[in-house]
Amino acid sequence: MTAELVRGQNHPLSQSRLEIRISAGTPVVATAALGDENGRIHGVEWVAHPGAPTRPGLEVPRQAAADHRLAVDLDAMTNAVHRVSVLLALPGRGSGPGPTRFGAVAAPFVAVTGLDGGEVASYTITGLEAESAVVALELYRRQDAWKVRAVGQGYAGGLAELLGDQGLPEAVQLAGSINEAVARGIARSVQAPPSRTTEGNRPRQAAAPAVGPDQGGTAPQGTPGPVPPSYGGQPADGPGPGGPQPAYGAAGAAEPSAPTGGGPVDYSHPRRRDSAPPPPPPAAPRPHPGQPAQPVAGDATGWSMEERLYNQVWGMFEDLARTTAAYRSAVDFAESRMDKELEQALSDPRSRIGGQGDAARESARSRHAQLVGQARESLDRDLAQLVAEAEVVEPALPLAFARWDNPVWHAYRVPMEIPMAIRLGDLRLPEADPIRVPMLLRLPLERGLWIDSGRADSLDGSFTDSHEARRLAVETAVAHAARLLAVYPAGEFTVHVIDPAGAGAQALAPLTRTGVLAGPPAQGAAGVTEVLGRLIQRVDLVQMALRGGAPDALPPGFDTSQQLLIVNDFPHGFDDRAVNQLRYLADEGPSVGVHLMMVADREESSAYGPLLDPLWRALLRLTPVPDDHLADPWVGHAWTYEPPLVPPGSQVLEQVLTQVAAARRTGHR
Repeated sequence: MTAELVRGQNHPLSQSRLEIRISAGTPVVATAALGDENGRIHGVEWVAHPGAPTRPGLEVPRQAAADHRLAVDLDAMTNAVHRVSVLLALPGRGSGPGPTRFGAVAAPFVAVTGLDGGEVASYTITGLEAESAVVALELYRRQDAWKVRAVGQGYAGGLAELLGDQGLPEAVQLAGSINEAVARGIARSVQAPPSRTTEGNRPRQAAAPAVGPDQGGTAPQGTPGPVPPSYGGQPADGPGPGGPQPAYGAAGAAEPSAPTGGGPVDYSHPRRRDSAPPPPPPAAPRPHPGQPAQPVAGDATGWSMEERLYNQVWGMFEDLARTTAAYRSAVDFAESRMDKELEQALSDPRSRIGGQGDAARESARSRHAQLVGQARESLDRDLAQLVAEAEVVEPALPLAFARWDNPVWHAYRVPMEIPMAIRLGDLRLPEADPIRVPMLLRLPLERGLWIDSGRADSLDGSFTDSHEARRLAVETAVAHAARLLAVYPAGEFTVHVIDPAGAGAQALAPLTRTGVLAGPPAQGAAGVTEVLGRLIQRVDLVQMALRGGAPDALPPGFDTSQQLLIVNDFPHGFDDRAVNQLRYLADEGPSVGVHLMMVADREESSAYGPLLDPLWRALLRLTPVPDDHLADPWVGHAWTYEPPLVPPGSQVLEQVLTQVAAARRTGHR
């Protein structure tokens, strides 16, 4: 039975391996501090935070997010640790927009659960106003037994004041490093999938949580349960569930955002918002007894097959993340259990040598192999179901979600309306190499893209020189731009290119030859100044019209389409003024339909120092070669991103762009 605590109340803990679940309704940073019998933190190594997420017996998330899961193993705590304090803080100013006090958001909810998901105790942190950091609850040791206490102590001075009050001498420095770690993670994060409504949940083959051997089960797997994050191409510490999801009409002006309260996110198409419930998904064939359900393309909920497939793809992402997390947790448990059994068995000097010691070692290793084998068997079963689902989903994907080698592109026609999302590549995990989950980004874009031209090595061990890396980066940018042009109605998406030295002329040829660009690629300092000035003026005009409540009062002939600026070979040709203009476009442009795609090596722009840090953080970093660099804030996996490559020798990209250009010339809608 769950104990619903109020401030100051405590409750005994009967389990040593626990999860602490946090739901805040807005992105928060979750940290945990270890304290002695007086609650004092002895040093930074006693704090688990996004920059150093693991401590003995403790692991916290690496990102700011609206929902968190912290793993705690009380038996792994050293004898010096008598208290584990769970700390929540709103991200610092350098980590993006958002509320600055807990009084402006819904009351955070914290629950202590066993590995089977059953709640032991819960606490809703009420009464917060100006505070931006809070000690949510604490686990504390009393006479070799552990208890949980609801604390709810808030601090208006943020993490620095909170940590200082806990006796940490380096409180200010550590708070700064935590905020910096969260900010650094923005450019390398991919949001977790959208939540399913209660009515829309479909049965999926997920890793079943198990209890520990001392509870009559196998290995605890720490399987994360369903969480309701949002996915809109936003930073990991961007708006969470119920946060603003701006949509754009054909004119590029922002339509009213969703309310910022704790309500559900509206995943319907921006042009398809009505009150009618979505139709039920297609019925799957009834499986034989004992057999898993046969996968069906589009078996998620939605107002259309496009929305069903969109939700199904992110359901696959969620399932792959969950089952992999369960497997990794089980393997970690097996290893820690083997170490503990060996330590206990061999602690007596009389049993370290001879047959007794050998038997103890063999027993521990056998138990370890058994637990890992059971975990792998469960993982393989789940992966087989996901592989079967991917085999039916991939061919059924609509054009905007499809790979370049999908036959749907050979029947391409310029669409009449904007799709829900666009495919930016694929995601996979090392334990599930055969499975590629499409990486879908909601449209219209809410965040610019950065194609990293500085990486010269791939996961397969191949190496390319800097010239080849730049060429691959520009080709990847062209593939992204071509797909964006292809999925928008004619005339509703415009692409500009800045290539100061003409270094990307060969890779940019598909865009220039087909005539889909707004004009020839801008070259030289004068070209940079002209294009940036024109787009800055557009942003200012639309913002003034919106603020004045007159979005229709734009100058005659004003281009109302979405705008994409591709910047190649940065920082060549850019002075300080042009750099500041880029930062302005990255920050202000998406809200009024102006988007940025940088093709650049961050190291080459290091001379600008911290001036460019906000620019890089504002962009979603992608690579032209497979790379383990995208992190989800849900379970903290490092996903391998694979770019959307056009098959070698294929003419599909130029054929599609030729149709786009023809439709623009004829004004076809």
